[in-house]
Amino acid sequence: MAVSASLRALLNQAIDYAGMFPPCALPLEPALRNQAGYVRSSEAWMLNGFVLPVGQFNAATKFISQFDPSHPLRVAALGPKSANVEGFLDALKDASAAVRSYSQSNHDLVSISHLEMFLPDDVDSVSLKAARAIVGELTIFWEAPPERAEQTIALIAGHNSDEDTAPFGYKLRTGGVAADAFPTSLQIARALVTAAKHRLPIKFTAGLHHPIRQFRDEVKTKMHGFLNVLGAAVLAGEHQWDADHAVTMLDDEDPRSFSFTDDFFAWRDWKIDTEHLQSRRKFVKSFGSCSFDEPRDDLRSLGFL
Repeated sequence: MAVSASLRALLNQAIDYAGMFPPCALPLEPALRNQAGYVRSSEAWMLNGFVLPVGQFNAATKFISQFDPSHPLRVAALGPKSANVEGFLDALKDASAAVRSYSQSNHDLVSISHLEMFLPDDVDSVSLKAARAIVGELTIFWEAPPERAEQTIALIAGHNSDEDTAPFGYKLRTGGVAADAFPTSLQIARALVTAAKHRLPIKFTAGLHHPIRQFRDEVKTKMHGFLNVLGAAVLAGEHQWDADHAVTMLDDEDPRSFSFTDDFFAWRDWKIDTEHLQSRRKFVKSFGSCSFDEPRDDLRSLGFL
């Protein structure tokens, strides 16, 4: 079965493989071995970066021979978490220097797609300007908790509007290994709608192993679906949805509500054509998942792959 053009557009480079993180929590070597297999698979088009903490760069070097110039290691770099703006800027200097050094020393085999870092509560517009001076043109996604999503997105968007460089983006945590790690659909919806309004790049992490929202015994709650989240993000931007409308899509547990053709992606009666979908994906980037197999297996079982 051929992959429809709209599904390919929605999921192109959409999965950051985070095999070293819970619940999989693999050691570095087997996680990189998995990545080396994934980049050579027929569904490598879905794969984005390998989530690698900056502090693990040197340890990863001994395993880079598993990759080659035709199948390089694409890294989604993860910076350390800081408690306040002073520690944040110091940590960012170290992380940015490590990214530049690692890219230069392994330029044929490694590329850094972006850096992700947590944004402390006391970061303001002045701090973001200092951050941009530190990182140069590097693409960055700043993480803040769901309850701070709207104000953080507005802060980042205000910074972006004053700069001519690559825009900063926002990273939303969408789950974890326990029920209380999952934000509500309304929290996600508000983040999506606010990001769409500001045309701000957004990405997601954790809890999006499955395409469609469903209850899972392992976390004793409903996990958000990655088709729900990515789909709501692009449709919210295309049709200027409010948060309530996005919540309805995020809460939908019926796979039959989602349809993919070469010409368009649709959820219920709402459509976006494939060309517009590709354009919207500039602002709806990717999601981190500790498994690259589960998302594909579920898509196959639903008949989408």
